[in-house]
This record gives sequence, C-alpha cells and structure tokens, in this order.
Amino acid sequence: MKIQERTGAGAGRSAAPAQPSVGDRLPSPPRERKPALAALAVLLILLGALGATMLVLQVGDRVEAIQVTADIKPGESITDDNIKVVMVNDDSGADFVPWEQRAGLMKLQAKSTIYGGTVVVGQMFAKKTGMEQGQATVGVALKEGQYPKGLEAGDNVAVYRVGNKSTGGGDQEGSSGSAGADSSLLVERAVVEDASATSGDSITSTNLPVTLTVDAADAAALAQAASAGEVAVVLIPGN
Repeated sequence: MKIQERTGAGAGRSAAPAQPSVGDRLPSPPRERKPALAALAVLLILLGALGATMLVLQVGDRVEAIQVTADIKPGESITDDNIKVVMVNDDSGADFVPWEQRAGLMKLQAKSTIYGGTVVVGQMFAKKTGMEQGQATVGVALKEGQYPKGLEAGDNVAVYRVGNKSTGGGDQEGSSGSAGADSSLLVERAVVEDASATSGDSITSTNLPVTLTVDAADAAALAQAASAGEVAVVLIPGN
C-alpha cells in the first residue's frame, strides 16, 4: 500500500511541464530598417562631392592680378615696390590687369589717384604724356650748329649754355664751337618731346623749335638761356 502511494506521488511530479529545449526558443523580432536615413546619407555624400567640385572650378577661374599697396597720384606709375599679386575671379567682368603684364603697365601713368588696396584695371592708366611728376617742359629755338642733325622725338640729350665766350668766327661757327669751349652744363639729361618745324616757319629760317622735358629744378635756368639763344644740345647714350 505504501509502495503504491509513493509511486503515485512520483508520477505526479513527473507530470510537470518540462523546459523548452534550445531548438524550441522563440525567434527574435526582425531589425527595423530605416531607408530614410540611408537616403539622407547618400544625399550628404553627393552634396559634399558637388561642393568640392565647385571649389575646384572656382579656383580654376581665378587669375593673378595686380593690387597697389600704396596711393598712386595722377601722373605717377606703378613700381615693384608699390604692387603685389592677388587672386581674383576671372569671370567677374572687370578688366583686371594680369600680373604678368606689370612690366608694360609700368610704362603707363595713372589718370587719377589710385588708393592703396585697389586691384588695378586697365581703365585706370593711360599712356605717358611725356611729363611726369617733378618734371617740366621747355621750348627752345636752336640754330644750325646748336643741335645734331637727325634730332627727333624720344632722343636723350644733354643741354649746355653757349654764348660769345668762344673765339669762333661767325655766329654759326661760334655757336657750334661754344658747346665745347663753354663747359656750363645746364641739364645733364633731357628728353626731346618734339623736334619738328611748324608749318608757319619761314623757308629761310634756320631755327629748329625743340621741346624738351627736364627736371623741374632745371627749367628756370634752361628757359633763361633759351630766351637769350644760348642753348645747345648734344646726343648722349641711352638713345
């Protein structure tokens, strides 16, 4: 009797539900996909690539131009000391002067004041008029023997005072010999702006009207000597 009761109790315990095996575990829920985030990442990559491309294109359109570093007054020219190179957009529409053309620009003069920091454009400069800052233009009438034959605009000359100090014969010989006898140098270097007779000159006139550009400090002495007809010019190196 006791044996049966124990057996029945054991049978009751074995009837409890057993734990599920490893192969019987419930599947984990699937991961949630986010296509919107993936699309946004692709879009950002494309935008970055496009921005980099635009920067490369903009750099390709930039050119080296001339910028003045100090004020330039009317009639003055640029020098190596008052300019520097800057990068500008070539498609801006402005007539910027390329850096490699600075040598040619130095031969021109400013039309008006150009302030430091300005990027140079071609319209700011014009051809030199022959008279720069600190210079003056003086007209002289030279007789034969007071100037070399073939004298023309652009020639560099030295100007001497000549008078009646030499012991030459006639006026023409005295004039031609005075430059060597009288060592009174008026202008060490002058530039001939014009050396052509006007249409109103008499056929028998032997005077040649010559326009000279000299330093302003020499203008008064030259004008005084020219009014007395005591001027002679000689060609000097540099022509």
